[in-house]
Amino acid sequence: QVQLVESGGGLVQPGGSLRLSCAASGNIFSINAMGWYRQAPGNQRDLVASITSDGRTNYADSVKGRFTISRDSAKNTVYLEMNSLKPEDTAVYYCHAFSPDDAPSARHSWGQGTQVTVSS
Repeated sequence: QVQLVESGGGLVQPGGSLRLSCAASGNIFSINAMGWYRQAPGNQRDLVASITSDGRTNYADSVKGRFTISRDSAKNTVYLEMNSLKPEDTAVYYCHAFSPDDAPSARHSWGQGTQVTVSS
């Protein structure tokens, strides 16, 4: 199994920036892709950005041009750089890892979540 630990959330003013980090441990060689999801109160959990093991990235339309996902393979860590933050970016952000060759119950791993609040 894969364990994920997030850090870097907090309170920021509109227009500000934050960087989230997600450190993976455990069966990291099984990971095919990692990403960030977010969930605001009353809403479903939605994909924000993802990155595959060969570096392909994907972004939600709402964050394109403002957020950047990257990875440091040596540190088994994925980052989400968030710029030009808006109040509607306020949510709990979850790190996700996908391990397609693992047993069905272990293919999706989630971090504990980190709160991002954008407010003046």
